[in-house]
Amino acid sequence: MTQAEMAHTCRGTINLATAHIDTEDACNIVLSSGGRTYHLKASTEVERQRWVTALELAKAKAIRMMNDQSDDSGDEEPTSQSDRSEIQGTLKILVSKLDDLSTCNDLIAKHGAALQRSLSELEGLKVPVEGGEKIKAVNERATLFRITSNAMINACRDFLDLAETQSRRWQRALQYEREQRTHLEETIEQLAKQHNSLERAWREAPTLVSTTPSAPTANKGGSERLHKEEASDEDEDTEYFDAMEDSPAFITVTATENTQHRRSQSNLSGASGGQPNDWNQDDHMSPSCNDVSGKELQPCRKRRTHVPDKPNYSLNLWSIMKNCIGKELSKIPMPVNFNEPLSMLQRLTEDLEYHELLDKAARCDSSLEQMCLVAAFSVSSYSTTVHRTAKPFNPLLGETYELDRREEFGYRSLCEQVSHHPPAAAHHVISQRGWTLWQEITIASKFRGKYLSIMPLGAIHLHFHSSGNHYVWRKVTSTVHNIIVGKLWIDQSGDIEIVNHRTKETCQLKFSPYSYFSRDVPRKVSGVVADSGGQAHYILSGTWDDKIESAKILQSSRGGSGSEGKQKTVYQTLSPKLLWKKYPLPENAENMYYFSALALTLNEHEDGVGVTDSRLRPDQKLMEEGRWDEANSEKQRLEEKQRAVRRRREAEASDALDEGKEYEGYQPLWFHQRRNSVTGETNFVYKGGYWEAKERQDWSMCPNIF
Repeated sequence: MTQAEMAHTCRGTINLATAHIDTEDACNIVLSSGGRTYHLKASTEVERQRWVTALELAKAKAIRMMNDQSDDSGDEEPTSQSDRSEIQGTLKILVSKLDDLSTCNDLIAKHGAALQRSLSELEGLKVPVEGGEKIKAVNERATLFRITSNAMINACRDFLDLAETQSRRWQRALQYEREQRTHLEETIEQLAKQHNSLERAWREAPTLVSTTPSAPTANKGGSERLHKEEASDEDEDTEYFDAMEDSPAFITVTATENTQHRRSQSNLSGASGGQPNDWNQDDHMSPSCNDVSGKELQPCRKRRTHVPDKPNYSLNLWSIMKNCIGKELSKIPMPVNFNEPLSMLQRLTEDLEYHELLDKAARCDSSLEQMCLVAAFSVSSYSTTVHRTAKPFNPLLGETYELDRREEFGYRSLCEQVSHHPPAAAHHVISQRGWTLWQEITIASKFRGKYLSIMPLGAIHLHFHSSGNHYVWRKVTSTVHNIIVGKLWIDQSGDIEIVNHRTKETCQLKFSPYSYFSRDVPRKVSGVVADSGGQAHYILSGTWDDKIESAKILQSSRGGSGSEGKQKTVYQTLSPKLLWKKYPLPENAENMYYFSALALTLNEHEDGVGVTDSRLRPDQKLMEEGRWDEANSEKQRLEEKQRAVRRRREAEASDALDEGKEYEGYQPLWFHQRRNSVTGETNFVYKGGYWEAKERQDWSMCPNIF
């Protein structure tokens, strides 16, 4: 048995799809496959024939299943008019063949009965003993033939009955689906034309005042109205959420009478510094959270502060995506017009934008206070997505991205694309300030017609060196709305559970989905930090695009019932303290893909990086420079080069299988699969060697992917 078969077979099995079935004599059966042979013996010839028939049927079924499960690598072509006519022709041929089969059934039954009668008459005649034995043998063979024929006739009759019952229903359903699709395409085309004409009219009207919300926090009412208008563009199938939904299962009451300071930014850090059991102000309420320049050290190197402005190219998204509904996003050939000039590996590295939260957490003595900062860090990674509706480049297999910021901030990060289908990236960060973070993220995405769901799969691990605290959590689902018509906008929804596996303390975070009817602030996040016994100690609240606050719980009590009859918990807390505040975007960010200050530096030229680094990817660099036509040509060339390598690898695997040899398959360069002792999952972790290779400037082991 090969290593590849271990996942889906057990010892001593034979794959019937590739097995050879033979008969040695009257009662023996020989099964052989892949150098292994089994000799089976039946008690009678009739039983042996029944076994042979059953094995042949099982073999045919195994071959069909194997063919059905074969991977088409995602290069599907949309169904065209010629395909439809071909399907209709195939259906007509199938109907005629079924008629022929029905006629054959009748003939076999008729001739079989006649043969049986003739043999019975022969047995009644007076013949020599030897002749009688011959006739008896022929009669036994006729009996075997009759058993096999009856089994086939019964199977054919069942198939015909099922086909006749279902065919009309299938045809009606197919016709209905075609009409619905045609109607939908016509409707969408009209909507797109109306949208374009409205945009044109708006641009040409000189007296209109722009209402673009450049500062969403300046006018909350206006911001909420904008979202309601956007949401109203969707059709009646839009999923709405109950306005009275009990999203937080708790109510907080501040212990102090004067709660005015909760709305005052200047007083947030010192709101409750005099409380005896509260956090140390210096460690947890550093003013650097409010200030984009509040880094602990000034950078040794001046980083760039802008990229070329995004060109104003118009392209109809629906014309590309209308035939891709329900498909995996990574398998859709998309032009760079919908991209931003960063790869998915660089987007993953952006999780480190607020790395100072982890630096503070590493200095915490209390694991519960540390958990609050880790929770704020997990939320902060979404703040860069609020305006980032463009798609990052799908990394090529073997592509890497490094970010070495040891001199400025004490950490260095490495990402590698370890799988292409499904797309998966491994990430490893180590900081001289007391922590290590690693993750393996697989992006599952589906286009649903009016919105796009992006579901990151995989766990994020964070280990603090001094305490040994090991935190694990997973990302929530991101949804891009108004794909077809209207202004694109992004929402995050779902739950995050952060677990400290050393102490068993937990944090439950809830990202509330946007609802047209909800009275809650948009992009709301709420959570509770609890000890190993489930006792709550801190309440977290805020939004994933602005800030997160924490409030220490003094006491809790059972409150009244909510709208769904659920009993809410009432927590009495100290005044809230600011854990994290989003940095303001750089000037002119709206013309630079809404990049943050960190994102602007990610694709900047860096000496000495690996030859597979995303900074060296030509189509991405051309797109950043505004040369989109050349970028599209380069993107096509790189993807075809990758497909050719994959075809060659598949051919090598097939040859190895034919020769009975093991084929290892693709292995990443800097990461390897290991079972995690904390979660029990097998995932890719950093195996070392990259930074040493960079120091030697020896990249001879790297694949040629660009």
